[in-house]
Amino acid sequence: MEHSSPRLWTYTPSNSPVALPKEPLFFNSRELVSLRFPEKSHEVVLKGEDLQAYCSSFESEQGTVDELLAEHGGAPMTQRRPFLLLGEMANPYRLQDIGLGPMPIYTVRLTNLCRTYADALDNREVVPGVHHITLARTEGWWEKTHMAMATVDQMKRMVTWLDQGRKGTWKPVRPAEGLLHFETQPLNAPMPEDILWDGHKEIVEMPSPDTTGPQIDLKTVMVPIHTKYGCYDNRGRLSRCAHIAQRDFHENFFRRGSSKKWDDILDIC
Repeated sequence: MEHSSPRLWTYTPSNSPVALPKEPLFFNSRELVSLRFPEKSHEVVLKGEDLQAYCSSFESEQGTVDELLAEHGGAPMTQRRPFLLLGEMANPYRLQDIGLGPMPIYTVRLTNLCRTYADALDNREVVPGVHHITLARTEGWWEKTHMAMATVDQMKRMVTWLDQGRKGTWKPVRPAEGLLHFETQPLNAPMPEDILWDGHKEIVEMPSPDTTGPQIDLKTVMVPIHTKYGCYDNRGRLSRCAHIAQRDFHENFFRRGSSKKWDDILDIC
């Protein structure tokens, strides 16, 4: 890992909302601890106690996840639930800024879902501001993101911070579509030229790489989505974070299109 202190993961408009860690890690206020995937694989779709047990089986040079939680005064895994971190909520600098407390973070793979920019601007700290990330469907798509095992209080803190004092702007939901797997290897998303567009719908028809980790029941996972404006509408198409960086999006796309309503881009439970 490049840095061991959360404060060294600098937050700037040029890198946010890039989720900087490339590997599973244990976050706490003093340092970041790299986690290793367990060698044992699972054939079942993980949820509930099975998911908690699998997440607990990750290890580090400083001990297991359960031992790290106990050492740093964090709630045990039995009190934690899966929460998708689509953007800067996986940035250790931001987690430290919120004062979130100890939390394990895992690398996962989205299928048939993509990360895209919410059609709103958060200018609390930087100019021109930050565009946070929301979730939208794309048939055949795949990419990596992060998932935390968080307490209910930690989930509320993250959503409250995203709300920026406007309660209900961001809403935690459970997706009713798509797939989610643990991802142990580097994974490149499809290229822009791989996306077919018929004027109404975007589809990736090329074969997807094999998954490398067990599947997670996505319907049991919470994710914050932007409910006021949904996501940016680039003439009917999505502006995916995998293809467009934060600054490029702000300077060349934002306010030159319209917005897609959140319930038009994602089905929820």
